[in-house]
Amino acid sequence: MTRASKPARKVRLPNFLAYGSNDVLGAGSMAVISGWVLIFYTQFCGLSAGEAATIFAVARVLDAFASPMIGYISDNFGGTWLGRRFGRRRFFILAAIPLLPSFGLMWLPGQDFWFYLVTYVLFELVYAMEIIPFETLAAEMASDYGTKARFAGWRILFGQASAILAGFLPLWLINALGRDSADTFFYMGLIFAGLFMVTAGMLYLFSWERHMPGGVPAPVRARGAAGPLEALKALYRNLFSTMRIRAFRLHLGMYLGGYISQDVFNAAFTFFVIFALAGSTAFASELLGTMYIVQFVAVILAINLALRTAPSHAYQIAAASFAAGALTLVGLWALGLEAGSQAIWAPIVLAGLGRGALNYIPWATYNYMADVDEIVTGTRREGSFAGVMTFVRKATQAVAVAGVGFIMQAGGFVSGAEVQSHGAILTITLLLGVGTVGMLVFGVLVSLRFRLSPATHATLMAEIEHLRAGARTPSSAEAGAVVEDLSGWRYEQLWGRNPIVVRETQAAASVSLARSER
Repeated sequence: MTRASKPARKVRLPNFLAYGSNDVLGAGSMAVISGWVLIFYTQFCGLSAGEAATIFAVARVLDAFASPMIGYISDNFGGTWLGRRFGRRRFFILAAIPLLPSFGLMWLPGQDFWFYLVTYVLFELVYAMEIIPFETLAAEMASDYGTKARFAGWRILFGQASAILAGFLPLWLINALGRDSADTFFYMGLIFAGLFMVTAGMLYLFSWERHMPGGVPAPVRARGAAGPLEALKALYRNLFSTMRIRAFRLHLGMYLGGYISQDVFNAAFTFFVIFALAGSTAFASELLGTMYIVQFVAVILAINLALRTAPSHAYQIAAASFAAGALTLVGLWALGLEAGSQAIWAPIVLAGLGRGALNYIPWATYNYMADVDEIVTGTRREGSFAGVMTFVRKATQAVAVAGVGFIMQAGGFVSGAEVQSHGAILTITLLLGVGTVGMLVFGVLVSLRFRLSPATHATLMAEIEHLRAGARTPSSAEAGAVVEDLSGWRYEQLWGRNPIVVRETQAAASVSLARSER
């Protein structure tokens, strides 16, 4: 029996658990950063909101090069000795483990702007090094819709559990260390760094990579002049050719609508509780922790709903719930609500129900993007998609958090002040309400055009095998219409008969030649 013909390995509960647990790093670190880093920088470290926003902006510029590069390298790392020994994806996961304590350094109090800039950038690069290969593994270990959906479900369940910890841990540490202790955040960073190392190790031990049967033949690399700059340009043309896959473009729109809305909400929420509702950091931590508990329950509901219906329908319901929660908070503030009122828990529950589903649905649909790409290109490019996704996620989160910082500063927010002006409080409130709902409306509008579902995915996979067998016409008119809608290409252009594969060939040739010249 050849390697390509070996039966697929069975995915068991330890594999689901190990894969899902790694989102303690993926979602957990993002929950901590989006929920607390602006408060830490501005209220405990003496940075202005503008300086904090600058840190995020610098990190994103560097990440614009790093994340896509890591994705591309992991797609092509299997031909190296290290790739053959440890895995083209899993090598990077293993190498990142001893670097993950860098997360704790981000939260060391009493440092200056440059220290926080360097430590934030360092962790972001380590994060990309681990998360991008991780995001390919569900597609590596499974090919059917149901198994991929369960991978996404376990991932988001662990992510929500880590978000609950990110919400409540500051409250527990504040109770132990005192309300005004900046060490609260440093100990939180150390605890999470330890969890990151454990879960990354479990992922490495209980995951694998599959050998894919060939699709479009590998390009013949003609020799010619190609310097490093040309190789880099060709590389990025290949990576961003992922945007030419219609389902991926729509997926990104839904993803951005669901996640940026949460980033804006998270960045503004603690300030809203402290200054608009006259609450405390500890009470904000309690509210966030409760919201994340509700999100955990919502993920379980969303997993069952998404397996039975179109993800776009579940997305629209979730967005409506989150929007209702955000607008209710703004309305209660307008009516003079303060932190002690019991009425505040109703919008927290509404928002949590929507946010949980919005966290799950985009990552569930993401696991099928490489399948749609395969019918277009005839190749598997999970790493390229993961690189683009990680860059987009971190870039948009940074833009959201930095944007909140710049807008707050423009609205009159004063770092370190115990009381803010009415203008500053109004700015924070509008960010929480209008900023959140605006992004949700964008995501819902995109979702109206997204038609990936269990039924259409089954048709897609059948057509991939149909083309792999040498066919050049669809198995039926209905199947042809489905794959054309998902891919955005005419059927006669599928399976490598399109400009994407031309660019892929050019990128591979350029990178190969650049390496040979060195």
